[in-house]
Amino acid sequence: MIHLMLSLSKHERAAALTLVIHSPRGHIKLMNDPTALRRAVATPCIKVCMVDGQSGLCLGCFRTLPEIARWERFSDDERAALMATLPDRRSRIDPAKLGDA
Repeated sequence: MIHLMLSLSKHERAAALTLVIHSPRGHIKLMNDPTALRRAVATPCIKVCMVDGQSGLCLGCFRTLPEIARWERFSDDERAALMATLPDRRSRIDPAKLGDA
């Protein structure tokens, strides 16, 4: 296992960074997207990861499994649009499953 810590200035963080590690087992290429450093990864996850079979929604965050799986690849606009739909999704789940009954 290799631990690598980089301290970058504001200007260096704005530049694309590529790190290639060569080893006897092959090489690993790590690249960052300069916009990813500026993008906040807001998540509705509250660590209650159970999917309701009837609605297909997580009982904690109210996202579907495909939405959860793609979350890191969504743009900020896609995340914001999805976040706006979550409060209304709660009503699609039986209140007894949420402890509201």
